[in-house]
Amino acid sequence: MENVITTFRQLYYVCKEQKKTIYDAALDYEVSKGEYSEYQIRMQAAKSLNAMKEAIKTGLKSTEPSPSGMSGDDCYKLQKRFKSENSILGKTAQKIMTYALATSEQNLRMGIIAACPTAGSCGIVPSVIIAYAEDNNISENDQINALITAGEVGRIVSVKMALAGAVGGCQAECGVASAMASAALTQMRGGSAKQIINAVALALKNVMGLTCDPVCGLVEIPCVKRNPFLAIHAVTSSELAMAGIISKIPPDEVVDAMEQTGQLMSPLLKESSQGGLAKTKTAIALEKNILK
Repeated sequence: MENVITTFRQLYYVCKEQKKTIYDAALDYEVSKGEYSEYQIRMQAAKSLNAMKEAIKTGLKSTEPSPSGMSGDDCYKLQKRFKSENSILGKTAQKIMTYALATSEQNLRMGIIAACPTAGSCGIVPSVIIAYAEDNNISENDQINALITAGEVGRIVSVKMALAGAVGGCQAECGVASAMASAALTQMRGGSAKQIINAVALALKNVMGLTCDPVCGLVEIPCVKRNPFLAIHAVTSSELAMAGIISKIPPDEVVDAMEQTGQLMSPLLKESSQGGLAKTKTAIALEKNILK
């Protein structure tokens, strides 16, 4: 198998020496495994992209509460506000926030979503790619390239650490999703492989140690609202990287530090709902109410 890439350093040098984009390098690797053709891989990515768009479309129109009743109308509230007053961050940021909430809430309603990399972080990558694409006339082909770029970022991180809150906390879920989204956005904006990889490092550094402490053991509080927050975080990472700002800590070392941080994190803060927000007075009261 050729072009087996397990680090961001390797990815950068493959792109530099072979004059390839990150999505080209990712496609080469997947094709080399002999399971799928490039056409089949791109069609699968297109299928995921369409599922993302459908989740956003459906989520924007729904106020159906989650089974627990704890969430389901945040996207509606945000849309209502933006109808009367625009966000100070601009039109695209408005879309990113609402699309992230729409997708995350659809997940709670048991709607069809694309886990990227997980269901709890499902609103981050779609909101960034689709909102930016809509406002900047990005073709479907280029959106697919961005999604493949995001996927390659998630794959490389997963070589060293499991993308699961139970293993690494939310830094491994919403945190990695934010890095994936920053890579996708930087790709769509014409960024180089170096800028894309720096965007990833910048995004990951600033969510390190993020706990996974779901209230009532459900992927709702604080998960739903983390999606729009970290989608905007991805935009910030892309802006810095596109300005030529470089992470002083190389991306592979950032991932090493994240993996170590996940190991050092208390089990009470890794999806067990035994600490953090999950054991606040209000969270305990909510849990008792749901059990009734």
